[in-house]
Amino acid sequence: MSAQSSDEKQPADTALIEILEGLLERNEDITARAVARLHPAIGHASTITRSPEQLALVSQFQMKQREIRKHLGRQTKRSKESIAAELATKDQRIAELEKQVDILRASHIAMIRAVGEMGGMSKWMKFYENFKEVRNQLDISP
Repeated sequence: MSAQSSDEKQPADTALIEILEGLLERNEDITARAVARLHPAIGHASTITRSPEQLALVSQFQMKQREIRKHLGRQTKRSKESIAAELATKDQRIAELEKQVDILRASHIAMIRAVGEMGGMSKWMKFYENFKEVRNQLDISP
């Protein structure tokens, strides 16, 4: 395949993704025929179904659409008040968990500093030498 033909394929993939996202946002059925109808370069649905990459992309968006519709279907059966109450409960739980993480982080840092004061910091750093991300999150430098 020449470099030119792969360059021509890229805008088509971008257009295909934009069309699929539009169908998803508007909650219109995602089908190869619907995509072909909206795509400027694809004339027939069979063009999509014969291309494994395009067919996989359409299938991926169809799966997203099913998940979204399933979720929306569950919510419409419940009252707005019950959904709002559940969200408030979950927000409260998130706040509690964030507070708990802050407390645990502070106590962990205090323990690390105590270990350092007792001369064990080199052992702690050796233990975490492969976990730079952990040290960065705890604001502990080597």
